[in-house]
Amino acid sequence: MSQLEPTTQDVPGQRMPLKIGVMGSASPDHVEKHLQKARQLGQAIAESGCVTITGACPGLPLTAAQGASEAGGTVVGISPGLSLDEHLYKYYSPTEFHDVLIFTGSGLMGREVVNIRSSDIVVIVGGSSGTLGELAIAYDEGKLIGVLSGTGGITEIIPSLLKACDKETGARVIYDEHPADLMEKLLHVYRTEHFRQPSCFCVFCETNESESGLATVRDPVCGMWLDPERAVTSRTLNGQTAYFCCSSCASAFDAEPAKFPQHKL
Repeated sequence: MSQLEPTTQDVPGQRMPLKIGVMGSASPDHVEKHLQKARQLGQAIAESGCVTITGACPGLPLTAAQGASEAGGTVVGISPGLSLDEHLYKYYSPTEFHDVLIFTGSGLMGREVVNIRSSDIVVIVGGSSGTLGELAIAYDEGKLIGVLSGTGGITEIIPSLLKACDKETGARVIYDEHPADLMEKLLHVYRTEHFRQPSCFCVFCETNESESGLATVRDPVCGMWLDPERAVTSRTLNGQTAYFCCSSCASAFDAEPAKFPQHKL
């Protein structure tokens, strides 16, 4: 196996748990099989050691939050309100099954950007116009997206919508009707491929000298190509300098430098 390929469940250099955003319909009217899938999705997220992020709304996201909470996971809600009072009495949004509420004061539409940018992976469950907006943001910003098929709403038409967009953003979309299988596929893709460029805003995308003329060294821990002038930090060992994309990669190197041979062009 290549030294650059992750050999554990963790993304190289990443010490925080992955955050999975669950975006879906807040309507109270859902068929039981859709609710069951949303709950199983939350359970799968928690059992994978990931954090669940929702829009702190009722409906399918709340059911996913319930599943995650019951499975011992951590749930963070991104509220449209600017306070708990607004959250409860202006937006009639729930607090149960959430460990943390982030008050954005941005309203229902404004908080969608925070939802997406706070999530490493976005999962679409059912959904209508609001969820369509979150899908559009996630796709435009190059996120890894999962679609829980068979949950109604826009999940039935996402393939044709994205085909009509005909736009390459770096986003990748994975479909599956089984929550646990979908999570397994998403985590595999993120941990082996997508972590190298998790969004269109990633500074340290996987590239090479012939493409950029700047990314001429490689982080020995995670394998990302870097411009040495923009590296977060560096270490010199035995006369050679290693450059790192983040402090976590540098810490991993410090703990066991012999494990990470240096990679240069």
